[in-house]
Amino acid sequence: MSLVPLTASPMLPVEAPLAMPIQDLYGNPPGAIEVRTSPYGMQVKRLLLIALTAVIGLAASSTVRLELSRDGLDWVEITLLSFFVPLFCWIAFGFVTSTIGFLKLITGEHPGFIPVPSPASSLRHRTAVLMPVYNEDVDEVFGRVSTMARSIATAGGAEWIDFFVLSDSNPFHGKREEAAWRDLAATAPIRVFYRRREQNVARKPGNIAEWVGRFGGAYENMLVLDADSMMSGDTIVGMAAIMEERPSIGLLQTVPMITNARTVFQRWMQFASEAYGPIASAGLLWWSGSEANFWGHNAIVRTRAFAESCGLPALPGKPPFGGHILSHDMVESALLRRRGWAVHMVMIGGSYEEFPPSIVDLSIRDRRWMQGNLQHLQLLGASGLHWASRLHLLIGASAYLTSPAWLLLILTMIGQAATRDNGNFVTLAPPSVLALTVVLLFGPKLMGTIWMLADAERRRNFGGTLRVLRSVLTEIVLAMLLAPVTMVTQTKALLGLVLGVSASWNTQVRDARKIPLRQVLPDMREHFLLGAALCTTAFLDLTVTIWLLPIIIGLLTSPWLISLTSSVALGDKAGRIGLFRVPDPAITEDQIASLPLPTADVAQPALAVGAVVVGPASLD
Repeated sequence: MSLVPLTASPMLPVEAPLAMPIQDLYGNPPGAIEVRTSPYGMQVKRLLLIALTAVIGLAASSTVRLELSRDGLDWVEITLLSFFVPLFCWIAFGFVTSTIGFLKLITGEHPGFIPVPSPASSLRHRTAVLMPVYNEDVDEVFGRVSTMARSIATAGGAEWIDFFVLSDSNPFHGKREEAAWRDLAATAPIRVFYRRREQNVARKPGNIAEWVGRFGGAYENMLVLDADSMMSGDTIVGMAAIMEERPSIGLLQTVPMITNARTVFQRWMQFASEAYGPIASAGLLWWSGSEANFWGHNAIVRTRAFAESCGLPALPGKPPFGGHILSHDMVESALLRRRGWAVHMVMIGGSYEEFPPSIVDLSIRDRRWMQGNLQHLQLLGASGLHWASRLHLLIGASAYLTSPAWLLLILTMIGQAATRDNGNFVTLAPPSVLALTVVLLFGPKLMGTIWMLADAERRRNFGGTLRVLRSVLTEIVLAMLLAPVTMVTQTKALLGLVLGVSASWNTQVRDARKIPLRQVLPDMREHFLLGAALCTTAFLDLTVTIWLLPIIIGLLTSPWLISLTSSVALGDKAGRIGLFRVPDPAITEDQIASLPLPTADVAQPALAVGAVVVGPASLD
């Protein structure tokens, strides 16, 4: 089609207010306003997931308990067990989820990531694409907006889809953003609007809520992005078409892939995401059903459903655990489901996001996420939530409790070895538990490798067998080095939150740059001290030190790991030799044309919509 620019757009459209009342999280829950949605067999699937996790966890913990109780259990050993059981169940849960996803993908029952049908002719209601920004690089932001606007028009969505840049930036950035918007709006093939708030009230949730209150009434759907998000026009139009055909869906979340990877760290994370992510995602979709999660971006939301369900109150108390809800997305998906709307996750192509360029930048973002997710612990008792939604909240919060728990487990195991008369390290006693631990930790990586190599075309897209194996082995080594670094960093962050130090919410660093070693060293004192302290276990029992060696090496080499993996030059070299190669993100028209279109909410045989195998009620 010809991309003819629209006439000069006003900065904002005519306002269409939509009320967004604050929800009562602990009073009487609102009644469900939509038909009950329950995909076939979800209860059985979830019970099977929990049962398999429990069996693996109990088998391992029983073996350890029997070994410890040969001479009676003292308080150190009881403490060890209290840490061991939940941590082992945690890794068992991830392994079971990935195994189910692997079986779905390898048998072809789940098609994996494929393009979504994009029938623009089926659109009947307006959709707004929202990109909240906060002091971001202006050229990069409006470059993405321009690319997506043209792609939307090419996909035939110009008549039905508008784009909003919602700024919370300071006045200096605001002036540059407004100038960039004027240049873009004059030539864009779809309507592009711009709004800047003077006060960054409630951060991104407040930004979205302000838009809903002013303009939400004019749009059936809003597709929410982050400042670093990219989505193809076909995917955006296709998701809007699914929302047209499935009127009881409140939210449709994509699984975005990493794009624009330049540093070694970004390429490493991109490879891990594309190599192991599909089996984990397929497993997550298998048990989530219509109680899936929201990640806050690259998702389409029914505006009316969001407005009536997701007005977030402030939590009691002061930050870091009180005040505005920071990790709002998971709470919003739970509130949508509480109201009766279906929340689905789909594996479709054309959805991308950037990744922090270094381990340091990831840790800064991770600290904010930790604070937000730990707030969710006080929401577990909110009234009317589906139990699967509570499980999502618990999983998100517990992910940030595992690092200090692993550290305490290690220290307790050292204490156990020191107090035993024979000096044996407890993990040496039950070899079956050690073997099972290796399977649980490395099994998903093995399954991901098998999945990459099982299909000839997919194998070529990852660079061939030798490059896949080389990339997997390199990723495993780097992941082993990173694990103890993350353990200490997250434990340090948690201690800060417990002491009342709230995470700052500054603009996220997205520019790739090499971090000098001298800049890293001062922040790694705790890592060095713990690594040196663990070395002293050689005076207690050399065997203990040998088992702790991967942790010790990771801690003592952490500054070099951080500095080297932040390098763009090394990242470019890795790209030239095919290390961490991933498939190209291109989506062809032939691929899209070969897919079935979504159908209405009526009885029908199973079909694939955006890589989710659905039946009569699964996408309701």
